[in-house]
Amino acid sequence: MTTVARVARVARVARVARVARVARRTRLATRPALMGGLAVILGSVLLIAGNGESPAGASSGSITLYSGQHVQTTQTLVAAFEKKTGITVNVRYDDEDTFVAQIETEGKNSPADVFFTENSPPLEELASKGLLSSIAPSTLAHTPAKDNAPDGKWVGISARVSVMVYNTSLLKASQLPTSAMDLAEPKWKGKIALAGAETDFQPIVTSVARAHGDAAALTWLKALKANAGSHIYPDNETIADEVNRGQVALGIVNQYYWYRERAEVGASNMHSKIAYFAPHDVGYVLDVSGAGILKSSTHQADDQKFVAFLNSAQGQTIIAHSESFEYPIASGVTRTGETPFKDLQPNSISIAQLGTGAEAIKLLQEAQLL
Repeated sequence: MTTVARVARVARVARVARVARVARRTRLATRPALMGGLAVILGSVLLIAGNGESPAGASSGSITLYSGQHVQTTQTLVAAFEKKTGITVNVRYDDEDTFVAQIETEGKNSPADVFFTENSPPLEELASKGLLSSIAPSTLAHTPAKDNAPDGKWVGISARVSVMVYNTSLLKASQLPTSAMDLAEPKWKGKIALAGAETDFQPIVTSVARAHGDAAALTWLKALKANAGSHIYPDNETIADEVNRGQVALGIVNQYYWYRERAEVGASNMHSKIAYFAPHDVGYVLDVSGAGILKSSTHQADDQKFVAFLNSAQGQTIIAHSESFEYPIASGVTRTGETPFKDLQPNSISIAQLGTGAEAIKLLQEAQLL
């Protein structure tokens, strides 16, 4: 089966899950408390650009953005960019795996100009097919080289790290496993939640396969599926919610889902915490969100301006202060209120080793988790 066919199959299997995920993300993005916070953030960050007005000679063009990123993150960044440059950004939202299949099918006729993702494999997939333009060196220079495409075809924007989220009434911190591999043990049967169709889970699968081989990774996935039983959910948002409500004891999610859950329900209603696997464990994976420009785009200059904005001090400050709870990774901007980015100790797997995600998709299909 070709990569395109595999991705298309994933998209079909996840269609119902995707509808639920988008609905939940949209609901979170439009909650009054969050929208009020975003308005304050946007107003404050615009001051960085000066008086908040479009600069003289600003472009009046437009670009189309395919965004697999979270709605509120994208909305705030786009609004600030439009205000600064006068360039209109038409945004289409969907899961990144769906967009990959769509772009590969559309080819040179794709209406997309820029692709903004949650994870690096979708961008690597498009780069491997020769569908992305090179990012301007001056833009790449704002993000550490290890967090950009090895060939410069896309640029890293933000990051998140995989953690355990556990219900404090059902588990004590001392009972947590030190490795993701331990979750295959029989003692975790009925106690763990899994979101195999979530693209955020694929880098963990790749990490396990790189460390232990495909056969061991498949055995591990089948054991996880058996242990999860009925607790196989469509996405990380659901895992965070189900764990917090005590429906299941533990799950693996990216850290920002727990913070988003807390923002949604309030700190007094949190009955869960997050914990890290042992330093450099295969389940302790750093995921990079990035942006790439479609080679077929006829708006290359404006595309480059948008991508440059995302990892500029202004764009990164929006990410640092937004309730997306992602880590900014460019222009020297840092985030407070979470484990400092510099203190994280993830697995050393590289962007190149994470690859296109095809290996993980194949294993997830064989384990019947896709």
